[in-house]
Amino acid sequence: MGMQPNKRQRLVAAVVAFVVSLLATILASAFPSASSSPPEPAPSPSASGSAPSPTATAAAADPNELRIGIAYGDSLTWKSDPDLAVGLDDAVHSGAKWVRVDLSWKNIQPDNATHYQWQRFDRIVKAAQARNLEVLATLAYTPTWARKSGCGKDDGCPPAKPEAFAAFAKAASQRYTPMGVHTWEIWNEPNLPFWAPKPDPAGYTDLLVATSKALHAADPKAFVLMGGLAAVGTDPSSGYVAQAEFLDAVCKLGANKAVDAISYHPYTYPYLPSAKTDFGTAMEQISTTKDNLVGVLSSNGTPNLPVWLTETGAPTQGPGSATDGKAIGPDTTHVTEAFQAQIAADTVPAAAANPHVGAVFWFADEDSGTDKDRQHRSLFYGLRHYDGTPKPALQAWQESISSYLKNRRPRATATGTG
Repeated sequence: MGMQPNKRQRLVAAVVAFVVSLLATILASAFPSASSSPPEPAPSPSASGSAPSPTATAAAADPNELRIGIAYGDSLTWKSDPDLAVGLDDAVHSGAKWVRVDLSWKNIQPDNATHYQWQRFDRIVKAAQARNLEVLATLAYTPTWARKSGCGKDDGCPPAKPEAFAAFAKAASQRYTPMGVHTWEIWNEPNLPFWAPKPDPAGYTDLLVATSKALHAADPKAFVLMGGLAAVGTDPSSGYVAQAEFLDAVCKLGANKAVDAISYHPYTYPYLPSAKTDFGTAMEQISTTKDNLVGVLSSNGTPNLPVWLTETGAPTQGPGSATDGKAIGPDTTHVTEAFQAQIAADTVPAAAANPHVGAVFWFADEDSGTDKDRQHRSLFYGLRHYDGTPKPALQAWQESISSYLKNRRPRATATGTG
């Protein structure tokens, strides 16, 4: 029986639609558009691997370019979306291109080795990516279930198995490499009891080597930094090990061969970063004073390993008196807001003047305490007060970066001789 007219029309329409669709597919293949499809979603932590970025990492770019950023610690993780935007916009408006953020193991896997809670850090990376900010992720802090037995409640306790931490790092890289994160700092201030209960060069080196291998397996373009060394003197009573002493110990165990740069935290207050003193400031201990960091690297076979200043700054409140940079007394614990601004203005040119320095990050964006907390100077390093109002240092930091970017010249080549 012959086909009815309405059925014939529907069949013709279907054939035409198929042909049009086929032609569109052929044309799209021949002339692809960069905006024709949404980005691929990040792979799950169980993915067997991830494709490396087709471009060189920003961390490994021009060695003569000083990278400038703001270090936020773990603060961004807990902020509301509007407050997160304010924090990251401070980096953008200042001219900084980098943000350093804690990627805390205890936040991501609080309960066990199989369950991941990425959502808070996802939010940070996406917000940074939307602002063209590079992310330096600091991997640290052990969840209770993964700590060495007997270490107690301190999240600075090292993992019982370095391989477990390395597995976490690999999962993080597999997730965030497709989102543009290639730069990783392994632990924070391991020469202090942030590695609990006291610094352990051998234990830290084991963790660093295992984690570096895992990160490079996940992303061949990964740029790995040694955990930021605190600028302190050796003091067994407090568990402090001087930065050069700790660096020498881990280098002798091979740590310097596992990283692309070392990290250092030269808090120079109550002096300016460029100040010349009889004993040498923390900034000078990079490459000019006796037992400097570059000298240690040179004596251990890596003279040209860059030094990243992943934290520096100055607190504006504390239990003692504040200095304006002129009168420094025995009870000086912090600086005036005006002198903090001078330190902020001096930080970028002081870092840029040292050819061994590859990056500088100001800590922090915002105070985490109010007047009632003034006994704890660690809460008052911000460019903003706790209520969000800016300190003079915020404008000084912005103007310093602007001046550097406008007037920068080729930097001297680091010789690495110390």
